[in-house]
Amino acid sequence: MEPKATLHRTGSRRLSSNKVTPLHGYAMVLRIELCDSKPQIYRIIVVPANITLRKLHVTLLRAMGWEGGHLHEFIINHTHYGEPHPDFFEPDVKNEQRVRLDKALGGIATFDYVYDFGDAWWHKIKLLELAELDGPLKSPWCLDGAYACPPEDVGGIPGYEEFLEVMADASHPEHADMKQWCGGTFDPAHFDLDEVNERLSEIQL
Repeated sequence: MEPKATLHRTGSRRLSSNKVTPLHGYAMVLRIELCDSKPQIYRIIVVPANITLRKLHVTLLRAMGWEGGHLHEFIINHTHYGEPHPDFFEPDVKNEQRVRLDKALGGIATFDYVYDFGDAWWHKIKLLELAELDGPLKSPWCLDGAYACPPEDVGGIPGYEEFLEVMADASHPEHADMKQWCGGTFDPAHFDLDEVNERLSEIQL
């Protein structure tokens, strides 16, 4: 994919221009969708093209709102990448530590990321744009998104749908317990771009 524009970072927003500027590297604009979520939970982020998969994993956690602590895996070009775990030896999974995203993609524009093998949160990630940067990219940042990240350990998409039904019905016999379990209240429509970018700003590239 050929670079289409120059990205200028201004706060948490993106401006695009065809004006030629000094090259400081390339960035990828990625759209992350939580598979089978209705309405669609998604984020659009900007990362360096040469970001390692290990750092991309951390970026995806913070962009989506996951807490971490579960196993994960990338599936790119029919190759599986992940973090070696002493209790789960998987010979077909390559170590993600030093693998660069641009090299792993090898020209394709979509790949998969699964977080928490128990709940099986599948994410479809699409490369929307490859662009030049007019300055250093110190951390990833989020351009857009919609809807809240589901609670951890809720049981995947089926469990999340049941969770929302129970939370929306104060007369449900499990409402009080579910409310206590999630910490009180939960707004599935919540998305705060500034909050996401504050979390992403802690990632050093």
